[in-house]
Amino acid sequence: MLRACPREKEVNELVVRGQWPQAASADVHEHVRRCRACADLVLVAMALQSAHAEALVAVRPASAGALWWRAQIRRRRAAVERIERPLVGAQIFALAVSLLAALGFVGFEARHGVAWLDWLEGLPQAATTQMVDFSSSGWMWLLLAAGAMLALVAGLLVYLTVDKPKA
Repeated sequence: MLRACPREKEVNELVVRGQWPQAASADVHEHVRRCRACADLVLVAMALQSAHAEALVAVRPASAGALWWRAQIRRRRAAVERIERPLVGAQIFALAVSLLAALGFVGFEARHGVAWLDWLEGLPQAATTQMVDFSSSGWMWLLLAAGAMLALVAGLLVYLTVDKPKA
């Protein structure tokens, strides 16, 4: 049958108060060395106190400055995400306009043939004549205007999306 040690309560109080082994008398030290129940009590209680102290250190909250800094970063990221939504829409719009212009050009050339490539064959012989004929076409002016408008919109989008350095 298991019986409790009569000095177990005294040893337990020393360990719980954090006074083991400094405040313990030589008599109590000798008893713990001989009594298996008290030795186990000291071993387990010291291990539990050590684990508790480590857990308290691990749970210690961050400083207020670090919490404020993290909150600022979160707020800035949210603001950037709100700003990027319209930019993605503008980029999709620019891509759609570019694809529509390319499809219009391909459709025009499919109906009228690919005669616009013929000017490359005669380029070394009569470069100036061919260039004048090509540029006098009504469609050429339309394509140049569409390209200029597309370049203007793309430049405006790049200007608005690039971060400007603060002075």
